Amino acid sequence: MAPAETATVYQRIVTAFNKHPRKVFRVRDLHEHLGLPTDEPSINVTRSRLGRLIRQGFLGQPGRGRCQKRT
Repeated sequence: MAPAETATVYQRIVTAFNKHPRKVFRVRDLHEHLGLPTDEPSINVTRSRLGRLIRQGFLGQPGRGRCQKRT
């Protein structure tokens, strides 16, 4: 995936959490919400992206496999 495409996917993820700040997303639900492929390799890439957003403090992890915007 090209860097511009990666930035676009990150922006779509961040936008989804900004639009739904109280919603807790599972990775597969987030993919369905964004219209992204739900095959296992795509899901794993998004897990990595969400992990990075958690480490940066943008997202919290209220439970195993779940992410929510930090308030």
